[in-house]
Amino acid sequence: MDVISVNAFWTIWLLIHLMLAVALLGALTHQAVAVVMPVRQVAGPGGFVTRLRAVPAAGYAAAVCVLWIITFIVGSYIYTKYRIYVRIPIEQAGHWKAQGFFDFKEHVASIGLVLLPVYWYFWKNAQNPEYDTARRAVTIFLAVACWFLFIVGHVLNNVRGFGS
Repeated sequence: MDVISVNAFWTIWLLIHLMLAVALLGALTHQAVAVVMPVRQVAGPGGFVTRLRAVPAAGYAAAVCVLWIITFIVGSYIYTKYRIYVRIPIEQAGHWKAQGFFDFKEHVASIGLVLLPVYWYFWKNAQNPEYDTARRAVTIFLAVACWFLFIVGHVLNNVRGFGS
């Protein structure tokens, strides 16, 4: 007895992946803004941007690591369906640029996964000023990579989504 259809099953996994990606995107963006434009001292009632910049950025490191790993695992699980039912029709339709971006997306996600121990180490030692530049660079790279991954995944799903 089937509880849900095959399409509903994969759509649920895709939505889980999407929600994890949005949480990761929010955490990394928040942290990157706080790193790039830190608030030295609030000079009165701060607005939205000042409050965004004033967060304790080190507090996001654990969440970013956990979210990146879980999002990567869920994306890898979804990839089995994508590889068989979505990639082949995209190749048959000749959408080579879309396919190339997805292949590049896989590499960027893997590079981000490999960088997580370095990222964690720099944020674990956030009080050490000699790591400031490296911590900033790794955080900005991961934030830009996360935005790239999110946009490419969304656009590719629009080329030929799971429900097709």
